Amino acid sequence: MADRPAAELVVDTTLVRRLLDEQCPTLPGVGPTADLSLGVVSEGWDNVMLRLGTSLAVRVPRRAVGARLLVNEQRWLPRLAERLDVLVPAPVVAGVPGAGYPWHWSVVPWIDGTAAGTVDRARLRGVAEPLADFFGALHSAAPADAPVNEVRGGPLEERDDAVRERLSRVHHPRVAGLTAVWEAGLDAAAWDGPPLWLHGDPHPFNLVVSDQPTGEVSLRAVVDFGDMTSGDPACDLAATWLVFDRAGRERFVAAVERAWDDAGSGDLPHQGRSREALRAREALWRRARGWAVAMGTALLAHSDDDPTFAALGARVADELLEDD
Repeated sequence: MADRPAAELVVDTTLVRRLLDEQCPTLPGVGPTADLSLGVVSEGWDNVMLRLGTSLAVRVPRRAVGARLLVNEQRWLPRLAERLDVLVPAPVVAGVPGAGYPWHWSVVPWIDGTAAGTVDRARLRGVAEPLADFFGALHSAAPADAPVNEVRGGPLEERDDAVRERLSRVHHPRVAGLTAVWEAGLDAAAWDGPPLWLHGDPHPFNLVVSDQPTGEVSLRAVVDFGDMTSGDPACDLAATWLVFDRAGRERFVAAVERAWDDAGSGDLPHQGRSREALRAREALWRRARGWAVAMGTALLAHSDDDPTFAALGARVADELLEDD
């Protein structure tokens, strides 16, 4: 069964040329956009990505839900980018409806590199420390009007029905083990800190990496903030199993916890080395593992037409169970 939703609008180079001509015929430091090459690079569930010249890309929603998420990126990502050391695709142009197209769209920087999801996990170990630093910088108190995402960052109990339904039909030889991991997350103490900024979709295809002489890769950028929201940081720390092998996990967890140690007795329940903080950490990692089950089973159950993401879901399940 195909799982990618059908496009509600056809997005092609003709449409995007009209949008560019109408709203940004010239860009500072770039010149006339009509002189730049334009071609479709990829089509995801929510957006079509086109490359514009050598240094820019155009991100255009193909569904109304994608348009709503893109508006969140236009509003919030430039502000978040100011405090992040890793590149993020903050819009260069925040496009609006026009040229017969009904939704917002964006011109963003083109970021050279390789999707981490295409790289052997042993080589991703060098990403552990910079990704921990990225989440440490991102995970700060979010404002009351931060974007709402009903499927990310909230209590795991809110995802219980959906996850159990997926567990009932995924094809994995150790589904009982995945169920046990999920239930351990449900049983963990809930997040009792303030809602923190979250990326919301921390899988390896949203990480851009570049080769290093050591054979490992370095983190160049974090992309696709469409699911950004606020809530429990355990949601983003599902990356522990989505991105890394066992050795990479050990490095990532150690780097995350060093930052928590360095914060001392801060404003968040898991910061510092008090008995209460250590209990909060244990619960947070159990919830993070539960979030990895939620995301991994979503990949397994909804990727019939995308073998790459189906394989990622299977790998996430294996990584989760390897820690038992």
